[in-house]
Amino acid sequence: MAVEVSKSQSQLSRIFKQWRRNRRAVVGAFILMMIIFMAIFAPFVTRYEPQKQNMRNRLQPPSAEHIFGTDQFGRDTYSRVVYGARLSLQVGFFSIGMALLIGCTLGLVAGYYGGVIDNVIMRVVDVLMALPGFLLALSIVAALGPGLQNVVLAIGVSYIPSFARMMRSAVISTRELDYVDAARSLGAKDRRIILTHVLPNSISPIIVLTTLSMAGAILSAAGLSFLGMGAQPPTAEW
Repeated sequence: MAVEVSKSQSQLSRIFKQWRRNRRAVVGAFILMMIIFMAIFAPFVTRYEPQKQNMRNRLQPPSAEHIFGTDQFGRDTYSRVVYGARLSLQVGFFSIGMALLIGCTLGLVAGYYGGVIDNVIMRVVDVLMALPGFLLALSIVAALGPGLQNVVLAIGVSYIPSFARMMRSAVISTRELDYVDAARSLGAKDRRIILTHVLPNSISPIIVLTTLSMAGAILSAAGLSFLGMGAQPPTAEW
């Protein structure tokens, strides 16, 4: 047990050292943490309410009073950017979290069991992939009505096929490995094999896909809001 703990600690320390040597990764992580920090503590890093209008100060250039200037309604642009980060990050987190949970579950079941189960699940996934992701999300929001909850649901559904196909391909390449066959020969149940051997060794590409999809989800939410389907004025959003 002590050997396993020390081995995991050495792996974590090696990963941290490699990450620290990569300047781009360090800068990217710093910028991301700053955005998250500002979103969480928005009331403490801004001076104005994001929805407060002052027509006498409309369309002001950047200044000491208004760092990013003001918009056509005299609202402080910096405050709206900071408060908008809250909403956009929440939409990205919850929509991709939903796609991750449902898509990975479907891909895991389809890839591990194969056969009829695989065919049924993947045909449903193919139907969802027949439409571009943004068009699918737009269709769902148009059917359900505008609103942030519907936007989260629509974007989540549009990303389910990507996670399902990625997880399925990873599971198919993992389920035939020797240690999985050894677990089966020892009488391990499918649930234990999936949770102990298959899932941990199939999660790496999912982590990469999750980080990339977060940015796409935020852009999709911004596009839906631009079309009047997402956050309604005067709510601040990216």
